[in-house]
Amino acid sequence: MNYPSADDALLRGFRVMVVEDDFLIADDFSRRLLSLGATVIGPAATLDGAHALYERTPDIDAAVLDINLRGSLIFPFAHRLEAEGVPFVFCTGYGEDPISECLRHVTRFEKPLSHQGFAAMAALIAGLGRRAV
Repeated sequence: MNYPSADDALLRGFRVMVVEDDFLIADDFSRRLLSLGATVIGPAATLDGAHALYERTPDIDAAVLDINLRGSLIFPFAHRLEAEGVPFVFCTGYGEDPISECLRHVTRFEKPLSHQGFAAMAALIAGLGRRAV
């Protein structure tokens, strides 16, 4: 896989949390985010793990959330991030059906993410991130 060079540091200074239960996808996302200059928080593979990781490192700028984590839906954690003003995107193999009505405004990317899809997600994160320097 071709990753952008470190010179393409679109996310330099951003702390991005990855919540994904598939190891290969989490590793791919983490590598791609790192190549764009982000500090990656996680990944967390379960809903409880996401809450625990966030409690240990609450100073994040944005998050990438899978919807289904080993049978548990991410929505309680998504609501927590939203309440605390942390922007996030969904990256999932699911369509819109499982997304609760109050979270339909959140941008959703479908897995697998192409290079262009990841670039679009990174650009969105760069525009949404709350504390990047």
